[in-house]
Amino acid sequence: MDRSIRRLGAFLIGLFCILFVQLNYIQVWRADDLNTKPENRRPIDQAFNRPRGTVSTSDGVVLARSVASDDRYEYQREFPEGELYAHITGYFSYLFGATGLERAYNDELSGTTAGQRVRDVGDLFVRKDRTGNLKLTVRSDVQAAAKAALGDQKGSVVALDPRTGGVLALWSWPTFDPNLLSDHDLEAAGNVKKVYEAADGEPLLAKVYREIYPPGSTFKVVTGSTGVETGMVTPTEPVYPTIRALDLPQTTRVLPNFGGSLCGGTLFTILAKSCNTSFGQMGLDLGGPALIDGAKRFGFNSTPPLDLPAVPSRFPDIDFSQQLPTLAQSAIGQYDVAATPLQMALVAAGVANDGVIMEPHVVDEIRDGEGELVRRLEPTAWRRAVSPQTADTMRQAMREVVARGSATRLQIPGVDVGAKTGTAQFGPAAPLRSHAWVIAWAGQPGQAPSVVVAVLVEGQEGASEQTGGRVAAPIAKQVIEAALAPPPAPPADTTSTTSTTAPGGGG
Repeated sequence: MDRSIRRLGAFLIGLFCILFVQLNYIQVWRADDLNTKPENRRPIDQAFNRPRGTVSTSDGVVLARSVASDDRYEYQREFPEGELYAHITGYFSYLFGATGLERAYNDELSGTTAGQRVRDVGDLFVRKDRTGNLKLTVRSDVQAAAKAALGDQKGSVVALDPRTGGVLALWSWPTFDPNLLSDHDLEAAGNVKKVYEAADGEPLLAKVYREIYPPGSTFKVVTGSTGVETGMVTPTEPVYPTIRALDLPQTTRVLPNFGGSLCGGTLFTILAKSCNTSFGQMGLDLGGPALIDGAKRFGFNSTPPLDLPAVPSRFPDIDFSQQLPTLAQSAIGQYDVAATPLQMALVAAGVANDGVIMEPHVVDEIRDGEGELVRRLEPTAWRRAVSPQTADTMRQAMREVVARGSATRLQIPGVDVGAKTGTAQFGPAAPLRSHAWVIAWAGQPGQAPSVVVAVLVEGQEGASEQTGGRVAAPIAKQVIEAALAPPPAPPADTTSTTSTTAPGGGG
């Protein structure tokens, strides 16, 4: 009898262990698979029936919040600034999922991270608002300046603080209204998505960090920095010959200066005049391995650690020994070189910040609904591009571009500014069209630069270094002036932005 009872007990314990293992397997190990199954709509329904935290600029402008809804779901995600921050916040849609910060920080916004759910033992017994509120590094005045300066031209603007990596503005045109895609009227949201997808210029694509373009002569900052870093180039040596075209090895073709103009000299002169012949020769003298390494040090062929889904920029990582003409072309930002506006801003940031590129980020800190700090994104070095001495030399060279070169429209009284313009031809030779570029850094004289800007204006007529100086530089100037001005004060009543949120909501 006792033996039978022991056997039954052991059998029941065994069943309990199997049940325990199976429950943990389903709830822990397979939770993500089950939650992401297309046919499983329950997690999505739950997400739309509970609040999410707010997203705000550094100066307190609310960009995203949850408001009480009286339709099919309890909460509607609302984006008060509409299209102005669409490529930063993204949208939160029942049909299409989430993009931008709504996706990248989904767990924090919904309050489902382990650190937000239970901060201490007392949280197990007290209901608290643990939705996460994101405070950004982005400034509303700088973002507005980027939009106003670019106007209705297709293009992108990025501004950041090179000392911390904090992004001050991210703007691309055309863009979209995230409210329309987040609408609970699923038929209306679906129709809007079709319109956006068919629209010219891909408004749903955050081109500022997700599209690559030939950088043109702005890449000469990378080539020049690599030349200085290797010791092959100094402010006084070599003196590149003043010629109209460079005879390319392994071919009968030549690499001309713009318009066949005479160009040459030392580093500061050739950067200010943007001599194709001199930088083409510099690339040939450096050789493929050195130039590839220099480009990688600035972040090419790597995905920038932005807290939004950035894409890598490209420098051809090939054996140039039998393709020397393409090496010369790559040295001036042509051939197969392609970069995002964000990447070219990071090039300027590396020069501005004594050779160190900081990790770019748009989120400054995360606080829960009770105001307690969850996490702060501390400034972190991403990579060392060049030495402080090389960075100082290149800052001097970029100052010459503003003082006497193609970026004179970037001169700002009482401000130390360095820049490089660029023009990148694309498409068929006729009609000739080019992307207009400028990258720049700026700050108070005698102090470390506090802002870098990259501007790309797509599809300008003609091809000239003055295209970047004439079209892109004035845009960069307006953004720099906004960034150097005192930041705006927070709204007088920040609590009013969440007054429509249902009780217990995170804003």
